[in-house]
Amino acid sequence: MAHEVRFAAFGGPEVLEIAEMPVPEPGEGEVLVEVYSAGLNPVDSAIRRGEHPERWRVEPPSGQGRDLAGQVIATGPGATRFARGDEVLGFVDRGAQATHVVVPQDNLIARPPALSWEVAGSLYTAGTTAWTIIEGLGLQPNDTVVVTAAAGGVGCLAAQLARLRGAAVIGTAPDARFDFLRQFGVIPVSYGPDLAERVRELAPHPVSVFLDFLGGEAAEARALGVVPSRVFTLTDWDAVEREDAVRAGAGDVIALSRVAALVSARRIRLPIADIFPLDRVGDAYRALEKREAPGKIVLGMRVVDYPNQKVREPELKQQDVTLGVPTEHAHVDVEEAVPAAIGDGSVRRRRREANARATADAGGE
Repeated sequence: MAHEVRFAAFGGPEVLEIAEMPVPEPGEGEVLVEVYSAGLNPVDSAIRRGEHPERWRVEPPSGQGRDLAGQVIATGPGATRFARGDEVLGFVDRGAQATHVVVPQDNLIARPPALSWEVAGSLYTAGTTAWTIIEGLGLQPNDTVVVTAAAGGVGCLAAQLARLRGAAVIGTAPDARFDFLRQFGVIPVSYGPDLAERVRELAPHPVSVFLDFLGGEAAEARALGVVPSRVFTLTDWDAVEREDAVRAGAGDVIALSRVAALVSARRIRLPIADIFPLDRVGDAYRALEKREAPGKIVLGMRVVDYPNQKVREPELKQQDVTLGVPTEHAHVDVEEAVPAAIGDGSVRRRRREANARATADAGGE
């Protein structure tokens, strides 16, 4: 049997439940993916709360989520791009937060080996949204870009992509996330009133782009003189209707391939703030909806655990204690070497292969 996150009524994270269902079968041009990781996005919460039903037409009971990564375990008729055992990442329209998901083959790309499962499973929405916006702006070194909620997944990626093109970036975030933003070359500024005035004091050039990923800040963009066609939002439909802001959306698999290549080459990074097992999906969304997480929050279907494990990770993360705390040493550039938190059985597989080779070598002597 498969398991899927569902909600039977509109509401907060408390309406989410894990439903058991038969393993679905792929149809024409589709593949069945065993999901290893699935990223969370703020738009998931907006849809689940029933906001703007004229825009997001969802009738409970419904599945949830778009982003996923995993392994192909079956293919349908006419699905020739992938074979059983291929590792993939991509998206569906809705229902990615499940152990097994049927996905159109054209919605997937092969997982680059350099991408961990937690990054691969949370890259589509944030990555392609950021890529699509920045790619169309034609940014130059004399541009200044304001990004609200810059410490979140899409904000962090958009800020890095803008910096790659030479633009200055000013990002809003809680004070505790200022150092997190500085590591990407972003000038941090606090949430709160009088944002336009505070941004003017920090901006090296006039602000030419305003990416309001937090929502509700379109008036500040207008006060800064940003033209509506260069003001973008994710879920603030009032800004779209009243301020002529542009509603940003996710891109296609071409955009996904390009973002995945940049992350694989370490030209940009997608930090992972936290990983929750599927049965704690409600807690995962409560963490997301605080809008304080540095990077992405991910559901892991195979969170690494060990037999007879007695020590568990505390609810209080080290980052919650240390982020934003001044340190005595100068800035140090570091290279990540973090072990994957979501397993795919590859460690055991390599161990079996090594044992088999050793046995074969011993038999040949």
